[in-house]
Amino acid sequence: MTLRQPTYFIPHGGGPCFFMDDPNGTWTGMAAFLRSLPSQLPEPPKAILVVSGHWETEGFAFTTAQKPALLFDYYGFPPHTYQLRYDAPGDPALAQAASKLLQNAGFRAGADSERGLDHGVFVPLKVAFPDATIPVVEMSLDLRLDPAQHLAAGQALALLRDEGVLIVGSGMSFHNMRGYRDPRFTPVSESFDGWLTDAAESAADARAKKLTAWESAPGARLSHPAEEHLLPLMVVAGASGEPGKKVYSEHVMKTVISGFRFN
Repeated sequence: MTLRQPTYFIPHGGGPCFFMDDPNGTWTGMAAFLRSLPSQLPEPPKAILVVSGHWETEGFAFTTAQKPALLFDYYGFPPHTYQLRYDAPGDPALAQAASKLLQNAGFRAGADSERGLDHGVFVPLKVAFPDATIPVVEMSLDLRLDPAQHLAAGQALALLRDEGVLIVGSGMSFHNMRGYRDPRFTPVSESFDGWLTDAAESAADARAKKLTAWESAPGARLSHPAEEHLLPLMVVAGASGEPGKKVYSEHVMKTVISGFRFN
């Protein structure tokens, strides 16, 4: 009998950060959290569906390549980080099933047979599931970036969890490039993280209302000048009817970064 998988909102760090020298230990705690993910699951997932903050399309889209390539969509990093490999297979059947679920719920959804996995997908998965044996499908955000729409899309995808699919939202709970390493943003990130934690850990109906109105949160637009790194949270929260739980949090580059699990 296949056990129901939880959903996660995870931080994916900065570029290929986990595969570079890190003398100050900036990414040590985050990497340890990512490595712990398999041990937190009820059983190994049949496949992993990752909603990335680095892909926006008209409507939703899913990768369908049998052997997805990697998109090295980061810039200015050491040469070896452009030679990383993550040879996980794709899962065209999962992509088609997910697309059909969204279409049945009234969403525009389709397939992309050419696109590979961006660094919001392969970088954290290479840490969490280094063997690269579990099939991976990437899901885009709808470029309208409507939080209610992404919550509803997650709700439509929830059935996949009972089929052993691990749904992961890959982004950052704080994503203001100018704010990192700036101590003036420490209290801003702490205020927003407190609000985000309360929202994520609320009952499903209350959570949806809070997340839909996320721009009214303290420090919201200072924490997310653009919301693409927050919206993956909406999808994974929408795929659960249970209160979430913060399962990772620490100060990274003088800002609070957190991760959440939804059963």
